[in-house]
Amino acid sequence: MTNKNYYQVLGVSRDASSDEIRQAYKRLAREFHPDRNPDDSGAVERFKEVQAAYQVLGDEETRGQYDRFGSGFRQAGGGAGPGGQMPGGFDFSSLFGGGVDLGDLFGGRDPGRPAVRRGEDIKKTIQVSFQMAATGGGYDLEIGSAGSGKKQRQTVPIPAGIRDGEVLRVKGQGAAGSGGPSGDLLVTVQVATHPWFYREGDDLVLDVPLTPAECALGARIEVPTLVEGTLDVTVPAGTCSGARLRLKGKGLKNDRTGQQGNQVVVVKIVVPREVDEQQQEAYQRLADRDASPRKGMWQVP
Repeated sequence: MTNKNYYQVLGVSRDASSDEIRQAYKRLAREFHPDRNPDDSGAVERFKEVQAAYQVLGDEETRGQYDRFGSGFRQAGGGAGPGGQMPGGFDFSSLFGGGVDLGDLFGGRDPGRPAVRRGEDIKKTIQVSFQMAATGGGYDLEIGSAGSGKKQRQTVPIPAGIRDGEVLRVKGQGAAGSGGPSGDLLVTVQVATHPWFYREGDDLVLDVPLTPAECALGARIEVPTLVEGTLDVTVPAGTCSGARLRLKGKGLKNDRTGQQGNQVVVVKIVVPREVDEQQQEAYQRLADRDASPRKGMWQVP
């Protein structure tokens, strides 16, 4: 390769930019890579030429030496980076989606011997119901087999208490390796919203509307739970809007610690928009008797 014109090897002009050289290398490396041409010895040699050319032209300092001294630039002190490293931090694995044996690039492996590679990970995104996220279950997922195009069904275990956006790893269920282990299946879980409940950490929160009378006098009300039907809850007399009543252990399971959260009932006082004459008289009597809760709050000492 010492007498080869590296610019001609990559098919670029001598005044080509670094980006043009990089793009030419990526295109040719894809075209002549041994894994894509397993029975073509000519492609293997061409691939090696492309590597050698990019090792020189892809580095500004080495390229300058080459432009100045030509094929004798190595004797003049130029050359590729240490250990044949590709210039500019180039990640060759990006050409083929990962898993490329760098021994192919720098002569460390016989091109006739298949590379031993771990299979690629397969990434999927699913949406589960709020109920399944809370209680756990299994989600059936169809996965395309790399190369064959065939579909296979995989049941993904959903742990109780999983959070929105968590990624589950199913070992060995990714793409098949080449003489190495299969990759993993990586599943990003999106949790659908619930019409009543929402999550705060491991607590299951429910907003419950109450009348002013129920909050003032106290009441016994029924509230729904996620898995146990309805429960009776006591609202103490004098409860204010925004008060939080806790049902211990009725929340969500922490999928890391196994601890159970609480269900939280948030009181929301609902004032009627329209009142009849009797209600208006009753509210007026209360207004006449009640002292203002704001009295003295904003007085400057």
